[in-house]
Amino acid sequence: MKVKGMLRGLLLAYGLTGIMLLLLAFLLFRFDLKENMVSMGIVLVYILSCFLGGILAGKYARTRKYLWGMAVGAVYFLLLIAVSWLSLRQLDMSMQHILTTLCMCLAGGTLGGMIS
Repeated sequence: MKVKGMLRGLLLAYGLTGIMLLLLAFLLFRFDLKENMVSMGIVLVYILSCFLGGILAGKYARTRKYLWGMAVGAVYFLLLIAVSWLSLRQLDMSMQHILTTLCMCLAGGTLGGMIS
């Protein structure tokens, strides 16, 4: 049941990511946003998606919710890196950017699990 909750949390996180990135792309097209605004939007998408996925996973887990939320953030990050690598056949990010993204995903999922 706990793994099922984590998988549902991941599905929710990736569904929300798709919707929010489409919204961000529309806002970029419509209002000609600056690069730093788009980067900030992407960071918010990562954190919010992992946060809401962590909440859902935590509700299913009922015990050690923060760990299940963290697991959602970790798997979200791993799939994000895997898709990036598969699409480009290289990671087009610095190690600092990768570690920052990992921390954001883990923190968002953990906080979501704690709040659930």
